Amino acid sequence: MSAVPDTSQWPFKSVLVANRGEIAVRVLRTVQQLGLKGIVVYHAADRGTAAVKMADEAIEITGATPVASYLDGAQIIAAAKASGAGAIHPGYGFLSENKGFCQAVEAAGIRFIGPTPEQIDLMGDKVRARNFVEKAGFPVAPSAIEDDDPKTFVERSRKVGAPLLIKPSAGGGGKGMRIVRDLALLEQEIERGRSEGQRYFGDGRLYCERYIENPRHIEVQVLGDGQGGVVHVFERECSVQRRFQKIVEETPSPALSPELREKICETAAGIARSIGYRNAGTVEFIFGQQGEFYFLEMNTRLQVEHPVTEQITGIDLVLQQLRVAAGEKLGFGQGDVKSKGHSIEFRIYAEDAARGYTPTTGPVLVLHPPQGEGVRWDSGILQGGEVTSAFDPMIAKLIVTGSDRADAIAKGDAALRDTVLLGCKTNTAFLRRLIAHPAFVSGDVHTGFLDANPQIAAEPELPGGTLQALLAASALSTRPMRDIADAVPDMHAAMGGWRN
Repeated sequence: MSAVPDTSQWPFKSVLVANRGEIAVRVLRTVQQLGLKGIVVYHAADRGTAAVKMADEAIEITGATPVASYLDGAQIIAAAKASGAGAIHPGYGFLSENKGFCQAVEAAGIRFIGPTPEQIDLMGDKVRARNFVEKAGFPVAPSAIEDDDPKTFVERSRKVGAPLLIKPSAGGGGKGMRIVRDLALLEQEIERGRSEGQRYFGDGRLYCERYIENPRHIEVQVLGDGQGGVVHVFERECSVQRRFQKIVEETPSPALSPELREKICETAAGIARSIGYRNAGTVEFIFGQQGEFYFLEMNTRLQVEHPVTEQITGIDLVLQQLRVAAGEKLGFGQGDVKSKGHSIEFRIYAEDAARGYTPTTGPVLVLHPPQGEGVRWDSGILQGGEVTSAFDPMIAKLIVTGSDRADAIAKGDAALRDTVLLGCKTNTAFLRRLIAHPAFVSGDVHTGFLDANPQIAAEPELPGGTLQALLAASALSTRPMRDIADAVPDMHAAMGGWRN
């Protein structure tokens, strides 16, 4: 299914990657393997990065901030025209789910490697997406939507029952979300949620849904060709999170029986099929302790965690994205998609887990990625580069694949141990503590797992003797101390070449 296709008849011969870091490198890899020209745009802050060095052509873009440059759709489209790019791959984040950017790309006569503007628009509004999915007959959590009748919103929310989760209609990233366990506080929490939604998104509309205690977060990869062909590529477990951001993802999910796996994956495929979905997407679900699951949202792009799916299926998802964008059909059906083994992805963040997951910065003095069978390292940083505060703190992804989950966990621990990155504090030691926790080993995790186990983030105390030895070694290795130790006293230096 991921054999190299004949691209001679494709409507584009070059692809511009409108992104940076590891995802730009990942997309370029497949683009160049197909014999296509790989182009990237970059801000000056990324001049020495792996993606810029790897690309066949790199075009500098500017902005008030580094992030602003990657959000400047007009400048990116101008770069695509100047380079003769026939297609644009948005990666994830930035403009990947921006309907206006998609429309502008297609209006410029360039292929957008993603879904249609209408599909991005539909699934980008959580309320519209939820209503569509419910009307199509798929499971959604009991809820009340303010837009349906603002005057009765509080009353209808109360009838849903506690606990309730209040969400901004235009929200994302956990901002403005509030959990209400005491319905006597409902009205004041709704007002707070409305105020936060207005502040964060310029939109105070809300909806409330039944809150599932200690849920799992399970998502399903889907592919559609926009010509009637839709398949799922199995699920991913994404429950281990901090601040509503994923840290560890794996597939298969340890929570699913074969029957539940088929049910949730077919539900995702059905949702994608109901909108005639084009390209790669991910349907996300909240999964309860009793096996119930509800539609959460659909991400109309490639996911950060897509490598684990590639590892167990052998399907190059970026290749499939390019084929669909070129106008090809999928060329395979659901029965052709097979899964083998177990794969886990660790997001390597430049952050200090013990200090509230605070982002860190610094030079990349030494970088030795782990190697070995079943080990994959996706990264956009290079030795000699620098980790700055200009972008998200994720600097690499470590993906390990084993014959089963226990084998994958063992490989993950060894690979994290072997990862060397000096100059900037990362979360690799924290990740080792995480996967050694008995609950993780048994697969008994949920989205509040790290909040319930704060000791995982806390760094273990070093024995006094070890700490003193490390501090002494550190002090003795600094340049001023080395200069003092290596210096020749003036009296001896004055002796010149004299010998007794």
